[in-house]
Amino acid sequence: MFLKIYPENPNLREIDKVVSVLRDGGLVIYPTDTVYAIGCDALNVRAVERICQMKGINPQKSNLSIICSNLSNVSEYAKVNNAVFKMMKKNLPGPFTFILPTSSQLPKIYKNKKEVGIRVPDNTIIHEIVKELGNPVLSTSIHDDDEIIEYTTDPELIYEKYENSVDIVIDGGYGGTEASTIVDCTTEDFEIVRQGKGILNY
Repeated sequence: MFLKIYPENPNLREIDKVVSVLRDGGLVIYPTDTVYAIGCDALNVRAVERICQMKGINPQKSNLSIICSNLSNVSEYAKVNNAVFKMMKKNLPGPFTFILPTSSQLPKIYKNKKEVGIRVPDNTIIHEIVKELGNPVLSTSIHDDDEIIEYTTDPELIYEKYENSVDIVIDGGYGGTEASTIVDCTTEDFEIVRQGKGILNY
């Protein structure tokens, strides 16, 4: 399904269609404040496995990232100390992925890795989807890290490529070409492991 949703004022009926598909274990491609991404209900292990298989990701070896609806949500799924919380508060919502130790709320597929990437994008569409779903959404960019090509910014071209692989492609306007900045918060000093969009405020 190709679904147009306007980022300025997302239609709740369209958001509910997406949420219903996610609750059924479906896969969705959606816009973020950086690049288009593919995701599923992060707590649905079978759906997570489908995405990992599709992207050729080994969940034991790759960092998986989830999108939370807001900062208060984050502590349910990751361990956040005061210093990290203050720093995240200054930067979220925004184009950052924070790597944190996992909490016991996440399924085993994440805990074997002991770390999880946390995102709270500055994008109304995915924010409303996560809020209505009530669970975080697993998020992985549709492009390879070293290859952002033209189709990945155009929802119609994305749909042409993925219509047989996912349940919904959301058209939320043209996407960006710059990935998120990844910040490792698992040690005492915050370390930027990939500089992408956005300047981190400490």
